Amino acid sequence: MTEPSPHQKKLLTFQRNEITEHHIYARLARVAKGAENRQVLQKIADDELRHYHEWKKHTGCDVAPSRWAILKYGIASHLLGFTFSIKLMEQAEEAAQIQYRSMLEELNVAHIIDDEKNHEQELIGMLNEERLQYTGSIVLGLNDALVELTGALAGLTFALQDTKLIALTGTITGFAAALSMGVSEYLSTQSEDNGQNPVKASIYTGCAYALTVIFLIAPYLVFDSFYTCLLFTLTIALLIVAAFSYYISVVREVSFKKRFLEMAGLSLSVAGISFLIGMALRKFMGIEV
Repeated sequence: MTEPSPHQKKLLTFQRNEITEHHIYARLARVAKGAENRQVLQKIADDELRHYHEWKKHTGCDVAPSRWAILKYGIASHLLGFTFSIKLMEQAEEAAQIQYRSMLEELNVAHIIDDEKNHEQELIGMLNEERLQYTGSIVLGLNDALVELTGALAGLTFALQDTKLIALTGTITGFAAALSMGVSEYLSTQSEDNGQNPVKASIYTGCAYALTVIFLIAPYLVFDSFYTCLLFTLTIALLIVAAFSYYISVVREVSFKKRFLEMAGLSLSVAGISFLIGMALRKFMGIEV
């Protein structure tokens, strides 16, 4: 069998990407909620299949899709939502468009580039996923938990210097704050006419806060050294900030660096100030636990 030339390999790669994306979009269309979302996703899947056949005219052969990519984006859509998966795929498509342009002089592929750049983005803009409507509520819960609890734990760490006592105090404080935030978000959403369900908004806020509390408290239930616990808590806080900032940067198409530095800076600043306050209180009030 003749080894394909570098040019042929590039065309086969383009062709494989298109059939892979066809299967991904078709799978998302089958599991997406809402008739409109399913229609949008199926339309994109059909476009990708049409692009595959366009490349097939130039390669003269069939290409199998990437099963790993189909599995990867399928898992991502279940865990993070189909909008996240699609936006992530479109970021990869931007790189592909640059390579497509290198073929303009040799092949008539301008219409494929136009489809990838314009038509699909317009369709994706029509997608409506519930969790994205409540991103603000999730951000509120995460931000407050990261800023308030990292600060509280930093202060308690030096003031109490007992990991179990810090964990107990932090848990009570954290879950009380989660309930408070949920109620506040309910009342806030109820007073606004933004189309959001107050109950759902409060649940998203409260759950985001409570889950963050669990992650931040966990080191104090595992390690004996309170300084080690604080180090792990701050590391976990940064990882949560990085993960959520990346998610938001993909689905909202905003700067990851700006959002990460803003959230991380606030959390670490409050933690540092609270640690100093805990140190001062322990020293000047003569508290020994």
